[in-house]
Amino acid sequence: MEIRLSTRGRVVIPAAIRKQLAIKPGDQLDASVEDDRVVLTRSRTGRFECEIVSDPVTGMPVISAGEDAPTLTSEQVAEILADFP
Repeated sequence: MEIRLSTRGRVVIPAAIRKQLAIKPGDQLDASVEDDRVVLTRSRTGRFECEIVSDPVTGMPVISAGEDAPTLTSEQVAEILADFP
């Protein structure tokens, strides 16, 4: 998909891509350069309101950050816990 750079240096992310990635106005993105490409990724520094809910399968309490929160991979959890005392 080809898009154009505006005279002010701005680009518009096409609606189909925004929908596919669940990107909404106000979401924070990280920009980087890889080879000759500009790469945008959802920022992982965003804050999400959490609540304690019951797991539907086990009935045990779990923390839910809501539908819009990013899913953590096992590697990300291990990285977070590596710094935990």
